[in-house]
Amino acid sequence: MTSADRPHSSPGLEPSKSSNAVTILGLAVIALSLALSAPILHYMALHWLSSGGDYTHGVMIVPLALYFGWERRGALRGTPVQPSWWGLVPLMLGSLSLAIGRLGVELMTMRAGVILTLVGLVILIFGRRIFRILAFPLLFLFLMVPLPQALVNQVAFPLQLLAAEMGVAVLHAVGIPALLEGNIIHLANSELFVAQACSGLRSLMALITLGVVFAYFLERGIWRRLLIVASTIPIAIVVNALRVALTAVLAHHYGSSAATGVIHDYQGLIMFGFAFLLLLGETKLLHALPRLRSWLAARRAAS
Repeated sequence: MTSADRPHSSPGLEPSKSSNAVTILGLAVIALSLALSAPILHYMALHWLSSGGDYTHGVMIVPLALYFGWERRGALRGTPVQPSWWGLVPLMLGSLSLAIGRLGVELMTMRAGVILTLVGLVILIFGRRIFRILAFPLLFLFLMVPLPQALVNQVAFPLQLLAAEMGVAVLHAVGIPALLEGNIIHLANSELFVAQACSGLRSLMALITLGVVFAYFLERGIWRRLLIVASTIPIAIVVNALRVALTAVLAHHYGSSAATGVIHDYQGLIMFGFAFLLLLGETKLLHALPRLRSWLAARRAAS
């Protein structure tokens, strides 16, 4: 039989059908995996809403991750599906994390295991090229996993002491007498206890998430993005120290009742807004630096 006698098939038809079948199967497997993980995800969502505001930002992580993935739909259409055995590595790590978390009743390990399993399935079924396109949305999901309380306690106390020390330094700078004893600020007619809720860890976690979103939308260079995300840590620490100092100023002038309740809550919102403005100003400054360098170079050349 000559080549002309062989049945003619449309070029690219079979690979396209195969790719569509793999895509549908892969989405079904991922949906099944998430369904099996529904209890873990459910209790994590409850943690977001019942943690006193520490992880309220977790509610926005999944919608943002879906949006980041949707933005890449053009690149995904033009990328072939090429399953990769490398997906077994994160898949096994995710399964191990789930098992260890279940045996040790360690919630963070189980929750991180769900995301690792998702990453492994994407690489295993769709391939490394698809994963490279979806890497940022998938890794962004880790920001929704609350830290274990043991780690929070270890981090929060040093932040409490730092906030108290910096707050007292601000008080001395504005002429208000204050004495620091551990995390207790002694004022002339009252005392201010810097509790764990005032450590700034809540605003730090939210601000890191905000910094990642800022870096994604407003910057393109990798080093600028890393700088924006890294700068959220000192910004959160400084802003929280200013909040402690402002609370102490109110307590000094109007009594300890002025530093609690609704006023205290609104201070948190106002200071987080201030941190937001600092982060926005930093991105604007980074955008202006190339123009500033060009302007200075032109002035030097002209002179």
